[in-house]
Amino acid sequence: MKPFIPILAASTLLVSAAQAQTRSITGQVLGGDKAEALPGVTVLVKGTTNGSSTDTEGRFTLQIPDKQDVTLVVSYLGYKSQELLVKPDQTRLEVRLSPESAALDDVVVIGYGSVRKRDLTGAVVSVKGEEVTKLPVTTVTEALQGKIPGADITRSNGYAGQGSSIRIRGNRSIANPGSSNNVLYIVDGVQNVNASDIDPNDVQSIEVLKDASSTAIYGSRGANGVVIITTKRGSTGKPKINFNAYTGVTKVAGYGEYLSGPQWIDFRREAFRAAGTWNSPADDAVAFNPAQREAIANEQYLNWPDQVLHNGMQQNYQVGLTGGSENTKVYFSLGYYDEKGLLKLDRFKRYTTRANIDQTVNKWLKVGVQSQLAYINNDIRRDPLNLASQAIPLGRVYDDEGKLNYNLLGGTQINPLADEQPGAYQRNNKTNRLTAAAYVELTPLEGLSLRSTFAANYSTSELGNFYGRNTIDGRGANSQSSITNNQSRNLSWENVLTYRKDIGDHSLTLTGVASDLIFNNTNSFAQGQNQVLPSQSFYNLGAANQNIFIGSGFSRNNLVSFAGRINYSWKGRYLLTFTNRADGSSKLAPGNKWAYFPSAAIGWRIIEESFMQNAKFLTELKLRGSYGVSGNDGIAAYATQNSLTNTPFAFTDANATPTYTISPLIGNAELGWEKTYTTDIGVDFGMFDNRLTGTVDYYDAQTKDLIFPYTQPAFTGVATVNRNIGRTRNKGVEVSLTSQNLRGDNLTWSTTLTYARNRETIVELPTGDVIATDYRNSLIVGQPAQVYYDYKKIGIWQLGEETEAASYGTPGQFLPGDIKVADLSGPDGVPDGKITAADRTVIGSRVPKWTGGLSNDVRYKGFDLNVLLVARVGQWISSDYYAKFNRSGNNNNAIVDYWTPENPTNDYPRPHSTRALSYVTTLTEREASWAKVRNVTLGYTLPKSLVSKGKIDNVRVYVSGRNLYTFSNLDDFDPEGEGVVDQPLNRAYVVGLNVGF
Repeated sequence: MKPFIPILAASTLLVSAAQAQTRSITGQVLGGDKAEALPGVTVLVKGTTNGSSTDTEGRFTLQIPDKQDVTLVVSYLGYKSQELLVKPDQTRLEVRLSPESAALDDVVVIGYGSVRKRDLTGAVVSVKGEEVTKLPVTTVTEALQGKIPGADITRSNGYAGQGSSIRIRGNRSIANPGSSNNVLYIVDGVQNVNASDIDPNDVQSIEVLKDASSTAIYGSRGANGVVIITTKRGSTGKPKINFNAYTGVTKVAGYGEYLSGPQWIDFRREAFRAAGTWNSPADDAVAFNPAQREAIANEQYLNWPDQVLHNGMQQNYQVGLTGGSENTKVYFSLGYYDEKGLLKLDRFKRYTTRANIDQTVNKWLKVGVQSQLAYINNDIRRDPLNLASQAIPLGRVYDDEGKLNYNLLGGTQINPLADEQPGAYQRNNKTNRLTAAAYVELTPLEGLSLRSTFAANYSTSELGNFYGRNTIDGRGANSQSSITNNQSRNLSWENVLTYRKDIGDHSLTLTGVASDLIFNNTNSFAQGQNQVLPSQSFYNLGAANQNIFIGSGFSRNNLVSFAGRINYSWKGRYLLTFTNRADGSSKLAPGNKWAYFPSAAIGWRIIEESFMQNAKFLTELKLRGSYGVSGNDGIAAYATQNSLTNTPFAFTDANATPTYTISPLIGNAELGWEKTYTTDIGVDFGMFDNRLTGTVDYYDAQTKDLIFPYTQPAFTGVATVNRNIGRTRNKGVEVSLTSQNLRGDNLTWSTTLTYARNRETIVELPTGDVIATDYRNSLIVGQPAQVYYDYKKIGIWQLGEETEAASYGTPGQFLPGDIKVADLSGPDGVPDGKITAADRTVIGSRVPKWTGGLSNDVRYKGFDLNVLLVARVGQWISSDYYAKFNRSGNNNNAIVDYWTPENPTNDYPRPHSTRALSYVTTLTEREASWAKVRNVTLGYTLPKSLVSKGKIDNVRVYVSGRNLYTFSNLDDFDPEGEGVVDQPLNRAYVVGLNVGF
């Protein structure tokens, strides 16, 4: 008992001291025009969990720190939150909350400015910073998944450091769909910033601009949508420090199974039985070499993908400091992200730092700088999984002395672990990216401001590659080293003039923009073989003595722009926006470099009309409409000019003489802009005191004068020329709904649903209705740009169908056990009893029919729970996994249901040691709809009473799981990765910590 007495005494002193440092504040919260008492209102000390709730009369009592200013945050369902500064001498408050419709006064960032949410006329979605950091994500793009209707966000592979790709309202361009459909990222007003370099904890808000009205101010730069990222700035008051961290493990998220040793043995035997050379195990000598037979006798079975795949790791640490005075505001942060991939030698490290400084010099002059530096060190693994999926599942990884068996079982197959041996393989990419901007803002007159910003994006990368003799690429021959250096120096100078004026019920904002963007890129490459000292890797190319090669390149292009915009509002009820932008691109042909991109939008806040006053259930109703033009100059610099290609040429044994040939891509002196004409009609609404809010948009985007690589006749001596021919069309519907399901003193629950349906169509092609290159890359009028145009597999030819099978081809072309495809057409457009190229048809499209997201947020006292589901429905894939069918059994295969006389399946054909397999691509195509539990995060914020003793404002701990479960008709792999064998997706389990000081 004696030790207890001093502990009790010390505790009493601490409690007394704590009570002496606090005081009581009482108050009442009223709401609406009638000043009705509001029960259940949450009143919190800002930055803490110290709070209270109002009683039935709207009254509350709260303990707050003594002898200092305190900010209270007052929030209630259906009303706009309010922050109140409480002075040391105040003991009582009366708080009046405005209805939630006043939240429409929140500012939304748009191109070259901002507007109140109520005055928006375009299709813009805003995501606040707390939504971005709610989930422990790697990139800001990943944080948007499931939250933006019309934004198709997916992750194609699980390599370390790989982010997500985004498409807004589908693909418009078909010349180079991989890049010419990319969105434009704007970070703090600066273009061309790499969004993957931004730590999500640095984000203040993200706005996604989707229609022509909102993107027209960016002209050609905004043709595919714009993502505006605003990072955190400094604030007045005492400095605040936030520390955020998480760490966890990653596992493969579904990877296809391959034949085990006994299964492969049965497959191989069946292949030789079908050829008539195997009848029983006594004939194994015809099917297996001596080393394979020895492995079979010793039951030496291997699962090679299991040998290659391992658990990975992720960790992220970020510290942010914000502070400042009335005139000087500073935000500074440091970040570190580290990920080990699912494969050895696959690792990604990112170091970032950001500094934002804003200085008010006087009432008419403000200056500032903002900068971000990212250093990335990326070890990249050469794909071993394609090899591991083919390697026969027999033998041993190492011999009796512990050395790697390089060639498997005496054959030519290489051990998939060859690159993992010490010093055998290295591929490393080091990247530095610096974004720096400085601005000057003048406000010489009330309502008039001029902001001039100069920015530079500077990037360097050094990619080194080395593989030794006994590696996957070396294949027992020479080692090889190479170095690739890239530099980009992008400069921008933008001047924005803004004038705002309110006259009675009229509100007018005029915006003028002058912009000059300069893009410079240089690169150099050096390569050599047969290093004298392999340990020097790629650091000493002078040690290579064979096949020395060097090369370099340079490109530069400019974009000069002028833009103007008028925003007009009458009584906040009728809204008008007019925009026009002129862009001049150096990449296009003389006479076609300049184009104009106008747009107009209207908004009608119907809720403000007198006839709506009796519709008490509505708290917001606005109708929007817009029409505008955007453009695309999505070609490489100098693509409109003819160029020559260096082709070394030698007579007999003489030294090569420099010779030149015309480049396969010939120039076009008349090439101009690709333009998209977009109509958008939208409705914003709120009901039942905004317990239910949402938006609905319908859009129709028609793209004309496509920049299209037109194939030239062979006799011209060139391959293609870029021309303005062809048309595409995208139209669709987008829906976003948010409901406040529960809002109590201790329990809240909200749900957000997003849905988007996009119909992507090729309207016109330059040479008829079909351009069929291969089954994955054909273009067809009436279809999306990404379709599978192939023969239609209808089964396997069965026993008893020999006569019918023979009628479709030459004798012996189709036999029982072969793939059966449909006779759909012929020279006259009708089935002709033959299988020819005319029988190809559209099997499916990579474009989903619809995408959606469902996010639930639940809070109970100190606990918070977020569950995010996403879906992508109606798309098809062509899976590499299902293509892993080696009919002869020389390689391993995916586990499939293949045909034998005893197993007359219609799934896969019969193995055969000598017979070639026709129509193998038809085996790869699958409908691949999926829905995922993308994220589940459970957090707990420690009580203020526990953390305040350490002068800490708040502490939150959480656990999170990403990509937890997939609902799909495909069970063999994660369908989001489209069944790509070499790049499986991962699943992550992390624990995290958020601390505020």
